[in-house]
Amino acid sequence: MAARKTTRTKKPVPPAWRHYLLLLVFAGGSVAVAARVVMLGVDEREFLTAQGDARSIRFEAMPAHRGVIYDRHGEPLAVSTPVMSVWIDPREDDLSVGQVAALSATLSIDADTLKRKLEKNRTRSFVWLRRRIDPAIAEKVAALNLPGVDFRREYKRYYPAGETTSHLLGVTNVDDEGIEGIELAYDASLRGTPGKKRVLRDRLGNNIKDLDYLAPPQLGQDLHLSVDLRLQYFAYRELKSAVVSHNAESGSLVILRPGTGEVLAMVNQPAYNPNMPVANFAQMRNRAITDTYEPGSTVKPLTLIAALETGSYQASSVVDTAPGYVQVGRKLIKDPLNRGELTFERILQKSSQVAIAKLSMALPDTAVFNTFAQAGFGVDTGLGLPGESSGRLPAATTRDPVSRATLAYGYGFSLTPLQLAQGYLAIANGGVAYPLSILRRAAPPPTQRLFDKKITTQVRDMLGAVVAPDGTAPLAAVPGFQVGGKTGTARKVGAGGYDDTRHVAWFAGIAPLNDPQIVMVVLINEPRSGPIGGGSVAAPVFARVASRALRALAVPPETALLAGVGQ
Repeated sequence: MAARKTTRTKKPVPPAWRHYLLLLVFAGGSVAVAARVVMLGVDEREFLTAQGDARSIRFEAMPAHRGVIYDRHGEPLAVSTPVMSVWIDPREDDLSVGQVAALSATLSIDADTLKRKLEKNRTRSFVWLRRRIDPAIAEKVAALNLPGVDFRREYKRYYPAGETTSHLLGVTNVDDEGIEGIELAYDASLRGTPGKKRVLRDRLGNNIKDLDYLAPPQLGQDLHLSVDLRLQYFAYRELKSAVVSHNAESGSLVILRPGTGEVLAMVNQPAYNPNMPVANFAQMRNRAITDTYEPGSTVKPLTLIAALETGSYQASSVVDTAPGYVQVGRKLIKDPLNRGELTFERILQKSSQVAIAKLSMALPDTAVFNTFAQAGFGVDTGLGLPGESSGRLPAATTRDPVSRATLAYGYGFSLTPLQLAQGYLAIANGGVAYPLSILRRAAPPPTQRLFDKKITTQVRDMLGAVVAPDGTAPLAAVPGFQVGGKTGTARKVGAGGYDDTRHVAWFAGIAPLNDPQIVMVVLINEPRSGPIGGGSVAAPVFARVASRALRALAVPPETALLAGVGQ
């Protein structure tokens, strides 16, 4: 059988014009694209550049380093340390459940809380996640490589002395702005001015390059306080010990420097740690300048100055306190016993209410009031710290005999521990007033004479008898130094008038008496355990702090006292 012969059908060849048409189409498309590119590059260059920059270029603030706060010897009291803050752009948030869990765990944020925060701010471009965290934690967050998550360098305030300087320095908030104390009072100079730069970012929000520095940050100014950290520490330790041992409500202590008016120390109890979040904001107030109390017998030296300045009395004058009480209008004023005739020095030494009341009633109606007003009572000291109280010195007390008598021994008006210290500063300076300062002074400021120098010096010397063995404050004596001061034990006002169970224990003192280097006021508010008097509660604090302070200030002991002569 013969094999069948197969034939192949030959495919038709496409016409040549199709090939050229296809080439023409491609060539035309290429020309159109090129033309469009040229047009965009020429006619719409500015628009496209602006759109690209809007998506990749950002302006970023450069934080300014807050000024350092130093004590008078250059010890740092408040410094700023670099920290990182984490933020996110919720619009770019496409985090998985696992990524949210990892982020919440690293930042110690509840996962559900984080989810709600992201959902709530979905339309926003910037939301803080955590502010001012440790750089090590920030590195862990960065290692997660999460979309939309970025960092900002900031500064966090750190206080090396902790509670010791808390009330004086105050704190800053999360934005590094002062909200209390020195930090608030001098915030404008401490804060500085942030800088500004232009940066290039990728689509995840990470900085790729710094394009331009538009304005450098202006660093905050440093502050040199008048405070001596050594004295601040002594004062803090002894005040805390006294408040705890006497189960007291609170306490304050102020030390001023005669000759310059500088504040050497200012402490309060209870205190707080400024390096930790503060839960009880009432603890933040500087009680030494905000809280007012009736000063009790601590103002008796000023009453004696008022009497001596009238010219009707001399330092050697005698007041008869027999039979141990005196009736003034509706009020019977008593001493613990009949002390008979007392010189001015003995009036202070025994703290006689009867003698002071008799003197007050024999003086012109406004004599004591005017002396207290000259000493600075009833107006703030001008120290410049936030929250300072002016106290209360009502002029109406001059019209009522009872009020005039009680005013003379410290009732019927109120003041702060700092105001009382300012009054004693004038006594220490021989009747001269110095404006107070919390900043270190290079030279003494202009002064104002308040009281006669001879009279004020006489009264200052009388204060030494108060700390003698038969005075009201032998526990205020400082070995090796002649010191002086005055106790005060004032009853506090309750719902039914003066409360015999609640007291304020005071001691205001000067050391040394013949060449004053420190003026100190100690207040223990409502001691509940043990004695309650200023001589037993506040005077020992003065002695312990003054002893350490005088050594720290290199004040040489008095040779006669070291030999056993004198007090």
